[in-house]
Amino acid sequence: MTDLTTGQRAPDFTLPRDGGGTVSLSDFKGKPLVLYFYPRADTPGCTREAQAFSALTHEFKAADTAVLGVSADPVTAQDAFKAKYDLTIPLASDEKHQMLEAYGAWGEKSMYGKTFMGIARMTFLIGPDGKIARIWPKVKVDGHAEEVLAAVRAL
Repeated sequence: MTDLTTGQRAPDFTLPRDGGGTVSLSDFKGKPLVLYFYPRADTPGCTREAQAFSALTHEFKAADTAVLGVSADPVTAQDAFKAKYDLTIPLASDEKHQMLEAYGAWGEKSMYGKTFMGIARMTFLIGPDGKIARIWPKVKVDGHAEEVLAAVRAL
């Protein structure tokens, strides 16, 4: 879905985040950022993915890398999701889909023969220089957080 490529400057964003306040790309200047997009809070695949990234929080911190999950869920849903599963990663809300569209994560999907607009499960690794270092365009949840951590360590 995305037209972005490695080496390009990551699109800027400022979004409301869990717990109140906002989060922006500039907050992570000078350190790597794992930006992962997930379709919907508190659904089985999204829960497993968020739990996997949360389980590796200390490893990502040891690699001086931030992780941010983004979906179109409202902040109240993000807060409930985070509390229900004791998630340790920040979650941002893009209800207007502007950032999702900028990253190519919002688009046409199909399931059970029906076509609809939604979020593609994808991940971006943004280098400390603000440029895209790696893109995972079609994420399979199992083992993904570990694969991203390996890519972070290889930067």
